[in-house]
Amino acid sequence: MTVLKTSMRNFFAHKGRMALSAVAVLLSVAFVCGTLVFTDTMNTTFDKLFAATSSDVTVSPKDASDSGDSTSDTGRPPVLPGSVIGRLRGVDGVKSAEGTVSSSSVTVVDADKDNLSPTSGAPTIVGSWDSNDARTMKITDGAAPRSADQVMVDADTADKHHLKLGDEIAVISALGTHPAKISGIATFTVTNPGAAIFYLDTATAQRTLVGESDVFTGVNVTAAAGVSDAALKKDVVSALGTGYKVQTAKEVSDANQNEIGGFLDVMRYAMLGFAGVAFLVGIFLIINTFSMLVAQRTREIGLMRAIGSSRKQVNRSVLIEALLLGVVGSVLGVAAGVGIAVGLMKVMSSVGMKLSTDDLTVAWTTPVAGIALGVIVTVLAAYLPARRAGKISPMAALRDAGAPADARAGRVRAVLGVLLTAGGVASLYAASQAAKATEGSLWLGLGVVLSLIGFVVIGPLLASGVVRILGAVVLRVFGPVGRMAERNALRNPRRTGATGAALMIGLALVACLSVVGSSMVASATDQLDKTVGTDFIIQSDSGQRITPEAVGAVKSVPELERVTEYRVTEGDYTTPDGRTLKDTAITAADPTYAQDLRTKTVAGDIADAYKPDSMSVHEKFAKDHGIRLGSKIKVDFKDGSAARLTVRAITSDDVVIDKGAMYTSIDTLKKYVPAKRMPLDVLLFGTAKDGQQDAAYKALKAGLHDYPQYTVRDQTDYKQELKDQIGQLLNLIYGLLALAIIVAVLGVVNTLALSVVERTREIGLMRAIGLSRRQLRRMIRLESVVIALFGALLGLGLGMGWGATAQKLLALEGLKVLDIPWPTIIGVFVGSAFVGLFAALVPAFRAGRMNVLNAIATE
Repeated sequence: MTVLKTSMRNFFAHKGRMALSAVAVLLSVAFVCGTLVFTDTMNTTFDKLFAATSSDVTVSPKDASDSGDSTSDTGRPPVLPGSVIGRLRGVDGVKSAEGTVSSSSVTVVDADKDNLSPTSGAPTIVGSWDSNDARTMKITDGAAPRSADQVMVDADTADKHHLKLGDEIAVISALGTHPAKISGIATFTVTNPGAAIFYLDTATAQRTLVGESDVFTGVNVTAAAGVSDAALKKDVVSALGTGYKVQTAKEVSDANQNEIGGFLDVMRYAMLGFAGVAFLVGIFLIINTFSMLVAQRTREIGLMRAIGSSRKQVNRSVLIEALLLGVVGSVLGVAAGVGIAVGLMKVMSSVGMKLSTDDLTVAWTTPVAGIALGVIVTVLAAYLPARRAGKISPMAALRDAGAPADARAGRVRAVLGVLLTAGGVASLYAASQAAKATEGSLWLGLGVVLSLIGFVVIGPLLASGVVRILGAVVLRVFGPVGRMAERNALRNPRRTGATGAALMIGLALVACLSVVGSSMVASATDQLDKTVGTDFIIQSDSGQRITPEAVGAVKSVPELERVTEYRVTEGDYTTPDGRTLKDTAITAADPTYAQDLRTKTVAGDIADAYKPDSMSVHEKFAKDHGIRLGSKIKVDFKDGSAARLTVRAITSDDVVIDKGAMYTSIDTLKKYVPAKRMPLDVLLFGTAKDGQQDAAYKALKAGLHDYPQYTVRDQTDYKQELKDQIGQLLNLIYGLLALAIIVAVLGVVNTLALSVVERTREIGLMRAIGLSRRQLRRMIRLESVVIALFGALLGLGLGMGWGATAQKLLALEGLKVLDIPWPTIIGVFVGSAFVGLFAALVPAFRAGRMNVLNAIATE
């Protein structure tokens, strides 16, 4: 009980000093809990949506995907005959059966040809309005479509694009453009996670999306009273046979959930990973806080030992303070985590993914996990300072405050740090020399862990040298004040090393990812310059296939010298070794593609692959199946007949663009696939006549004005698009890493604040002999800057080493250019100085306000 009382008294006596450590725990726990609440809420939202939109039993074409969302190579969804509905209505246990038509391979534009698709990546779905939709949507304005010139839109899309009744829009599918006027607006009765939904009457949907009458993409079957979904499915399968995909409501819901489950899992684990980085940084803050508090209370602890307190009691007292800190920070963190989750939902809603707070899900495991994690991490971080406190002898009560450094422990630490760092460097070197990326990635992971731990352990030793160098470059220009700041940073290398290490971790990750991202862009750009011999690439950003009408519009541009069509389909391969490979991709292109993409070969000429009944395979495929030039491969084309194709070229795997592609000609594909089932183009490549690139670019834009679903890019546009995509990903990662950097800044603030308290008497004496308040504040700010620059220098150096090694592994996949983004690296280093200045504002202000006489009288 005495130990508990002492711990409580000390905790509340130093609550100001504990505050920043508590904030670090709070932020880390909040990020963990916010991530769990946010992803659980997304799961709940989708579960409700899928459960509400699924009929008791759904019948789909055999080749439809498990989630029901599939489009064939022709740009049309697979269908089943209308006669199925009549057969289903006669099955025992069926209350009703209703056909439906829908497709997500569409683009919808307004009267100005502006795209109405979501910007969040959610799908655009056009379908027929039926009773199943009426279960989840309520018509709040106008009426459902009843004729070909009418369409109904969901309320979220209408609000976002300011659509109202009577506005003209157009549905663009593989079959052409269908204009219509908005006849109604329907509001979801469950949360819509951001999809844009448009409804046509059934007959119009059949003509617009499928091009046939009396066919459907699915049938919704409702069970009679007392009939279970499983029993109904069994009866339906018995009546229809195995030629259809039959799923219960739960199976459809599970399939849809599995489809998005991978994305949600990646999001959850990525965010938890960044929370882990923040926790790691927070550990340094907590260790520093308790180390400094123990040092400042050396005399007090010595007196406690002198009057009978045992080592265990002193140790336990410090750990109880840490426990209190962990509990307070964690409880507040759980509450803040719910707020973060709500904030993330608002952010997602602002970019188009609607998430309602009505579905906010806080599982009991979330606060338990958050509090347990926060408390355990805090207590473990405080263990070393607590153990050090327990070693303080009663004689320490007779000395000035401050425990002497353990020279032997420092030597052991230095040796251990050197060994760990050497092991990390050796592992990184092994990764850079690996022959396979999978093998090298294991060495890279080991090298990152060992080098990071090594730098943390050896930090105090590095601080002594690096701070002196930084002091000579940065601080000496400030005269005696700068020299005092340097000596203060060197006074306790262990503290400086731990404070700098907290900042080092976040900046090392920033530098590593910057190098990797910049190298990926540079490598891809280099590949484009070396291998792509065409001027323009035409494609749909939403994945829609290119219609024959759009192909005709491109080919009619007089400024173009040639246009190359590029299609992708699948087939079952039977290789010379007797193996059959199901659903293997094959790329069909015009022979001019050999000029548009300068593909390296290890055998044969790629142009020969476009000869009749010929193809190419890639190097690994050839090795795996014993294929040589002249080998025959039987290809059973999807939606077509079987062909025996001769291998005329074997392409190199040492490429980035079209890596692993196997080519044949479009003429060969036409020979074995009926015209009605021919896949549409995925891409078009256009090459301008000499000197007419600018004119061809403008003409292509104008020629595709009536086809807003397609985008024309020249090589400059394509490179910029690639750079923007990687840049957006990096900015997202930097935003998540900002949490760790914020915690590191709190560490600098806390270290300086406690250091000022520790040096109260010294500060009073310096003020008494003539140091002005301005000079005192400058000294503390400069000390903070040099600590921040120390952490930045270590972090950026370490991160660039990791990034350069990672690029060596990327080179094995064809990304061979190492590019160090020096503007980013220099900007981060300079920014670290401002971080140091910011962190010192409050401690410097408090130091400047000290009363000189009271400071001198402080024990």
